[in-house]
Amino acid sequence: MKISGYALQAVITVVAFGYAGPVWADEQKTAEKDEVAISVGDSARSVLDRIYILGDREVGEPGANSQLSGQAIENIAADHPAEVLNVLPGVNVQMNSGQEHLIAIRSPVLTGGAGQGSFLTLQNGVPTRSPAFGNVNMLLDVHHEIAEAIEVVRGPGSAKYGSNAVHGLMNFILPQAGSILENRLSLSASSLGRLKGDVVLADDTAFVGVSLQHDNGWRDATGVDQQKISAGKLIQIGDWTANAWFSGVNLNQETAGFIQGPDAYKDKDLAKSNPNPEAFRDAQFAMGAIRFEHETANLTTSITPYARWQDMTFLQHFLPYKGLEENSHSAIGVMGDVGASFNDVHSWRLGGMVDFASGDLTETQDNPFGFFPGDTRFPVGRHYDYTVDTKAAAIWAELAFALSDQLQLTSGLRVETHEYDYTTHIAPGISGRFNVPDDRTDHFDLVTPKLGLIWSDFKTGLSIYANYARGQRAPQASDLYRLQDQQVIGDVKSETLDSFEVGVRRDIFYSKLSFDIAAYVMKKKNFFFRDSQGLNVPNGKTDHVGIEASFEYNFSDFVTLTGNLSWADHTYDFDRVADSIQSGNKVDTAPEWLSDLSLVVAPTDDLSFVLDAEYVGKYFMDAGNQSEYGGHTLVSGLVTYQIADDMELWGRVRNLFDERYADRGDVAFGNERYFPGEPQSLTIGVRKRW
Repeated sequence: MKISGYALQAVITVVAFGYAGPVWADEQKTAEKDEVAISVGDSARSVLDRIYILGDREVGEPGANSQLSGQAIENIAADHPAEVLNVLPGVNVQMNSGQEHLIAIRSPVLTGGAGQGSFLTLQNGVPTRSPAFGNVNMLLDVHHEIAEAIEVVRGPGSAKYGSNAVHGLMNFILPQAGSILENRLSLSASSLGRLKGDVVLADDTAFVGVSLQHDNGWRDATGVDQQKISAGKLIQIGDWTANAWFSGVNLNQETAGFIQGPDAYKDKDLAKSNPNPEAFRDAQFAMGAIRFEHETANLTTSITPYARWQDMTFLQHFLPYKGLEENSHSAIGVMGDVGASFNDVHSWRLGGMVDFASGDLTETQDNPFGFFPGDTRFPVGRHYDYTVDTKAAAIWAELAFALSDQLQLTSGLRVETHEYDYTTHIAPGISGRFNVPDDRTDHFDLVTPKLGLIWSDFKTGLSIYANYARGQRAPQASDLYRLQDQQVIGDVKSETLDSFEVGVRRDIFYSKLSFDIAAYVMKKKNFFFRDSQGLNVPNGKTDHVGIEASFEYNFSDFVTLTGNLSWADHTYDFDRVADSIQSGNKVDTAPEWLSDLSLVVAPTDDLSFVLDAEYVGKYFMDAGNQSEYGGHTLVSGLVTYQIADDMELWGRVRNLFDERYADRGDVAFGNERYFPGEPQSLTIGVRKRW
């Protein structure tokens, strides 16, 4: 594959690693102390209102969630979505090559079907994938660069969202047509040969946003070109308001493979090499929706029809036989809800969804491969070629009831059903290591209850909560039909996670100090994953215990410290002798400690400095707990200077001390392998508003 001819298009570019801490840092630079409290509250409320309209949590609900405002997202100006999400507690997105990645939210970093189906990604409150057709690189589909806000829910989602919102969800909220106050343009260039640009243009009823990126790649043969476009239109239809939006993404990248050997990432020359220069990924994605809203004195109604499409081709360089995978899916659906509040203290919501999707997958091996002479487990030709038509439907209800002026009970229940109609286009049966099922239909029914209590003191802004939630997901299509010779057809069951958490938090506009502390215990069963020998495990069990804390403290009008710290213990709760798994072993690729700390100093209205430190603790790279990655700390710095009322310059140094580290380390087929982390880099950029 060759890089598409967009190298010069990214003359419009943006990149800034900014201050990811307080959502409202810019307002604090120029305000007096008392004024800060007012502006912080107003700004927070406008951001939160939009999140709660399109997102998962309602105001005052129990459960851990975090938000980033559009200003914070713009300041971070992430080269990769990991950079904007990893500033939040309990989140660990590992960057691989180019725009590829793997995700953890209150979990190990998950791969395969578990990585595809354990997290739900939303754009404007609409899932970016149908339940059966997830993608471990799911953040490729979102236009995070121009997002107005990002919401991350840690742990199972509310009753509003079901399958795939098991360990958590991420909701990327685009600018809302009719609410954008100004146009904006951002440009940047990096010492690593990375050019970026974002532009958002708007009038009273419409907007369009474009993001372009060209990356030479700091490793050999790893160029990336990426284009994103989003647009929205606000329409009034009688008493109904309609907000229509569209988003599209195109990615063409050369992909670097793992480097292998003990601590291979520490070798500077080896880190820059690419053992798989033939590897690539081409991906396209588009989705659109119209949210119809109607509100009366007693009732609020929303109906959102949507459509989505994706297509992807990539070389599976991480597998020894390097098969070529081609997959796609398209879908139409509708989601909606109706709700009301009464006596100003009680509320209810009732909603539902239907989703009709069709997906296909083909895996082809072009070249002979074997681990030893005469190894016939990897035949040349098509390993899989199938289509799956799916139907998903759900109804859900939530009730919030005030037990007193300060104590509220919340409850929810979601019931959903899934039907998979599978058709193979090659002969069924076992060929080498690959098991092709005959045509079949499968059904899965899910029931996920929620129950919580929250106590709030409105004088101090203090809230204490307890929350139980069940997360459950139907298997991915690839879990069910991309089988291996040792698997039994129909052996994969719905994965279930039961979560209990308690927490305490206080908002910033009540004090110089805000904080959010949460502790959780979770048990998961029917965990489907691929072991270190490449074999599928359909019935794993895991335990998860953790504590997450985040805070923001304003030392003065121009000095603010913000940060988070997460401790987690993710362990296996079953034995598997073949893969050296024993109950009590640490789950591989699950750092015990994660942390991010940012100090912002703004000595004048025009000048600010940010120093940021990100810590990823050590973790085992194999299920048998024999190989360990030692962890790393990355320090970054940012300087921003306001050269005019509508323009600012900035410069950022990432990996300030040129740390040799790994974005990811694991063990496969007996070998330690790593995706090395980026070396020190300098990015210069400019932002303009008008």
